Amino acid sequence: MTAGKRLLAVIDMQEDFIGGALGTAEAQAVLPRVRDRIAAARKDGYTVVFTRDTHASDYLSTQEGKNLPVPHCIAGTAGWQLAGGLAKEGERIFDKPAFGSTALAEYAAAERFAQIELVGVCTDICVISNALLLKAFLPEAEISVRADCCAGVTPESHERALAAMAACQVEILR
Repeated sequence: MTAGKRLLAVIDMQEDFIGGALGTAEAQAVLPRVRDRIAAARKDGYTVVFTRDTHASDYLSTQEGKNLPVPHCIAGTAGWQLAGGLAKEGERIFDKPAFGSTALAEYAAAERFAQIELVGVCTDICVISNALLLKAFLPEAEISVRADCCAGVTPESHERALAAMAACQVEILR
């Protein structure tokens, strides 16, 4: 890997995706590994940032809500919160109304990160969306996804998303 600034992007590790409205056993299982990865990244000098899926009370009338009619990550609710203890005071949180965060990609490009690693949920929706946005905004950065710190909607869709990202030159760390 090349030298330079390193970023760990923790994608949507929110209560609704872990044990709430859209929670899965797989997301619950990766939470301890995500905690460990965040601690190691901080120790190794990475900048750590978070995304937070963020919807309003009119979620069911949105495009996403019509296709996934399960209210989740409504701003200000318990399900919208990041899992306890993940973020430290002062670390950036990017609230995003869609799968990918252009604000995260713009930030990463402005800061000129050379290495960007992603962990979180859901591999097959928000992790892949953010990985590909980051790849588009920083085509020369080394973008990677840590497979054992991600969970998809299903184990099968998790693996399909990892394969799709690998095809787009995102390194899959196993």
